[in-house]
Amino acid sequence: MSVIAHHHRPRDARSVDNPSAPPGKAHKYARRERERCWLLAEPPKPGEVVAEIEITDLYFQGTRLRLRRMVDRRGRQPNVYKLTQKVPGPGPHRLTTNTYLSEAEYELLARLGGLQLRKVRYSVPPFGVDVFDPPLDGLVLLEAEFESDEAMAAGTAPANAVAEVTGDVRFTGGRLVTTTRPELLRHLAEFGLNPA
Repeated sequence: MSVIAHHHRPRDARSVDNPSAPPGKAHKYARRERERCWLLAEPPKPGEVVAEIEITDLYFQGTRLRLRRMVDRRGRQPNVYKLTQKVPGPGPHRLTTNTYLSEAEYELLARLGGLQLRKVRYSVPPFGVDVFDPPLDGLVLLEAEFESDEAMAAGTAPANAVAEVTGDVRFTGGRLVTTTRPELLRHLAEFGLNPA
């Protein structure tokens, strides 16, 4: 399940989420993000995994911008660098705009500094499973992307899901990047999870 649909929502220059955009341009290059997310008790088993990507995210404080580097642990794909902006969209959706970068462009922007979040994304088709590095070790999130609102609504939880956390802002990257270890353990304990 992959998101291929694009969404355009005309906005005026006073748009609260992109106030500098000319009329009708605020979301011209954005796509609607249709994702659901579940909490898992443990990472996937090696035999289930078809790809492993190390992800380093740098969140620029006070903005909606995230700088990402993706490195294939198995060396099958080149590194990917991108700058992402996420803004609220219609209903439960967010609108996401990606700009793919060269390594030199990535390194230049990385010098700005920010808050870092590291994880490994395991591809277990049709899902992606994120296993986080310290201080968020023990957190395992499974994400599914959908091509339509109907497919998203019809999606079912994987058999090993502990709970759906799609609408829980505590499990979004922008919030997790500031989450302390004690906070994470309290959040997980609410779902009966107690990682060492």
